[in-house]
Amino acid sequence: MAWSIADVARMSGVTSRTLRHYDEIGLLPPAWIGSNGHRYYEEADLLRLQQILLMRELDLGLREIRAVLESQVDQVAVLREHHQRLLAERNRLETLARTVGRTIAELEEGKDNNAMTKINRPENLFEGFEPSSAEEDAEVRERWPEAWAESRQAVETMTDEDTERWQREVTAQMIRLAEFMVAGTPVTDPAVQAEVDAHYQGICRFWTPNACGYKGLGQTYVDDPRFRANYDKIADGLAVYQRDAMTAYADARLN
Repeated sequence: MAWSIADVARMSGVTSRTLRHYDEIGLLPPAWIGSNGHRYYEEADLLRLQQILLMRELDLGLREIRAVLESQVDQVAVLREHHQRLLAERNRLETLARTVGRTIAELEEGKDNNAMTKINRPENLFEGFEPSSAEEDAEVRERWPEAWAESRQAVETMTDEDTERWQREVTAQMIRLAEFMVAGTPVTDPAVQAEVDAHYQGICRFWTPNACGYKGLGQTYVDDPRFRANYDKIADGLAVYQRDAMTAYADARLN
């Protein structure tokens, strides 16, 4: 079955003009063009458009989206990654909504009682907010100056496509480790350690840690709320499982 460009625009909310632009840049060519010059799309094209819209929701640019679509092998795996990221963002927004709602309630309570507003737990005002990348960068630079300098040199050589590919690799790796954890696989299992080795090699693209440094990084995944949240968004307890697997790897293979 095929749908005209007007049908696709109506179903997806994407304008016909945008769909024609996607065709012109090679992002979403139609399945075929009729004798009347109209574009027609089949089911595979609709699935591709869904992926494009998902990645637009995640703030990826068209160039990055095209690179992802051209490099992907397993469509289901890619969609699963998008799903995890969307769920994580939904959870973050729900937390922000609760934070604002709680603040409104406390402010209104103070107003109704004609009393000075009192925030019971000031830290609750900031639950769900994510620190800016500049703040994170400054903190990393202060805590690990040598690693920061080494990683900055590597980052500056990365293209947008390199960054997107690396982010997808990291997310996929976290999901695979979560599957091992849920299955009850020991962290010393060869399959788990193979994933940790891939993780270590990925880290070495930015910084080459020794055993102590790699263990410290694993502990940071547990101790730092931002790192831990990223892991535990995939599966509860994943940060601890990752740390323990990294510790076993460092003890066995690093000096």
